[in-house]
Amino acid sequence: MASKRQFSYRWRLFIPMLVLMWTGMLVLLYQQYKHESAIRTEQISKELKFINSRIINAYKNDIDMRPFMNFINDYFANSMYEGISVCVYDKEGRLIYNAGDTPIIQDFSEAAERAEFREAEATGEGSNEYQEDDQFFYSAALKSNDGKIYVQTTVPYTMTIGEAIRANTNFWIIFVIFVAMGGICYFSTRYLTKNIGLLRDFATKAADNIETVDETDFPHDELGDISRKIIKLYRDKADAVKKSEREHKIALHAVEEKARIKRQLTNNINHELKTPVGVIKGYLDTIASNPDMDTPTRQRFISRAQDNVERLCILLGDVSTMTRLEEGTGNIPVKEIDFHDIVFTIENDLTASGINGNMKFSYNLPLDCMIRGNATLLTGMISNLIKNAAIHSGGTEMGLDLIVESERYYTFRFYDNGTGVDPQHLPHLFERFYRIDAGRSRKVGGTGLGLPIVKNTVEALGGSISVHNGPMGGLEFLFTLEKWKD
Repeated sequence: MASKRQFSYRWRLFIPMLVLMWTGMLVLLYQQYKHESAIRTEQISKELKFINSRIINAYKNDIDMRPFMNFINDYFANSMYEGISVCVYDKEGRLIYNAGDTPIIQDFSEAAERAEFREAEATGEGSNEYQEDDQFFYSAALKSNDGKIYVQTTVPYTMTIGEAIRANTNFWIIFVIFVAMGGICYFSTRYLTKNIGLLRDFATKAADNIETVDETDFPHDELGDISRKIIKLYRDKADAVKKSEREHKIALHAVEEKARIKRQLTNNINHELKTPVGVIKGYLDTIASNPDMDTPTRQRFISRAQDNVERLCILLGDVSTMTRLEEGTGNIPVKEIDFHDIVFTIENDLTASGINGNMKFSYNLPLDCMIRGNATLLTGMISNLIKNAAIHSGGTEMGLDLIVESERYYTFRFYDNGTGVDPQHLPHLFERFYRIDAGRSRKVGGTGLGLPIVKNTVEALGGSISVHNGPMGGLEFLFTLEKWKD
């Protein structure tokens, strides 16, 4: 069953507020009406009491009351007090004088039971409103100071008196006030519920991943501040979710990339191992199957097998170095290293190691070039740069210079005067087993891991490295190493 459509929060607030305000206004109007009617009724009682007091004064001054009472009849004729009745009783209860058309109470015992007489007996004067034979009367009684006479003045309720005591009511004004109150309620609830409406729209759109609510649309009040904070919390959470998703994608991509690189590395290592292992096996099988082989040939085969064993050992050593750099970057021990001393030692060992081939190596470094590093890794890094230049550059000279010194880093340049490489190969030179000329590289003994080891060493020690063709030919490697800080 479809749910019933409910009134909006605005109308559920507007209707009770309007009813409450109208009810309060009606109560106030009713109380004001009753209060004004009571005041006008009291004016009638005062008028009747005034007539009584004049008659009592005439009695005190021994003035004949009959002319005065006749005067009262004539005076109030054709006025709202038309039909007034004045009765004077002695202390025995006998009616002495009477003026007016109101029915005369001949028996004082009956009059004495009225509230105005009881009040007059107790306090000297009294007033009352009573009904008799479907006729409503206003009455006032007054006792003389000596207690010898009682004066009762009674006036019947007429249309004229009704109009006089009725409070003034201007229905147009009341209608305008009620309409104004309705307008105030309408615009007040509209303002108060604006935040609720905006939040409802925001929640509906947010549920559909559509956010178009502007924070500036909310009023600048407490509800508006709360609404803006709710939207800010939502956006912060949404941004955090998006950031988490991005980081998850990046992490997943990194894991996949790492797995791909490992698979590629495994395939490349397997491919690189096949060549020396195949060569070694071929020579040894040949020697074993030809026991009568002449000595020079046998020695040549054994020498070539030994060369491939050496190549295999170098390859395994490079793979071990790469694995150590990739998996133990944060665990590599570092200390204060004199880089000048490292390069000086390598330069002195070139004659024995022969890794520079036929090229001349030179360097220009300050004696106090103290860096934060690892001696073994730095030695392997410089040696690999020298080997790479000797094998691939085709030049005659290579060198290492310090070109820039900043507060935190040294920037070095390793260069050669060879032929350089085609620009399309430059972005791939630090990739594992990447060879510009695969056949020549294997022939001259390269493992394809020299430059990747150089790059990983520099980065593991907190530096960076780049490569480009030099302006005078050959390759230039620019790399930074972190200074040692006490």
